Amino acid sequence: MRVIVDTSIWSLALRRQSHIQNPEAEILKKLIQNGEDIYLIGIILQEILQGIRKAEDFARLKKYLDVFPLLEIKREPYIKAAELKNHLSKKGIQISTIDALIASAAIVNDCCLYTNDKDFDHIAKHSQLKLFRTS
Repeated sequence: MRVIVDTSIWSLALRRQSHIQNPEAEILKKLIQNGEDIYLIGIILQEILQGIRKAEDFARLKKYLDVFPLLEIKREPYIKAAELKNHLSKKGIQISTIDALIASAAIVNDCCLYTNDKDFDHIAKHSQLKLFRTS
């Protein structure tokens, strides 16, 4: 299974309070341990790293994330993102440009999106976006 993991899940999984358990982080851990194909896209990588203030923490996290392949976003996902945003707008559903790009990258690359951001539920309902579901 090919899975793009959204920033919302990475944020939960990478929190420093390791004594706090959350189901999303545990599922991500199992996906990684089971050798599932976990992918990043550039904007998600940027979102994960941009909140890290200490240089040594930044370097450590960057090295950790280097093992996950980065899907290149070429022309098609950008066009699909614009089409998706326009399509949803006509239905009265507003989504961010970044969410449209993440969704279109998942669609074009035949990946499921693992997220807990409810905005993607609306996107999936009206598009070909496949969400990774735990139940």
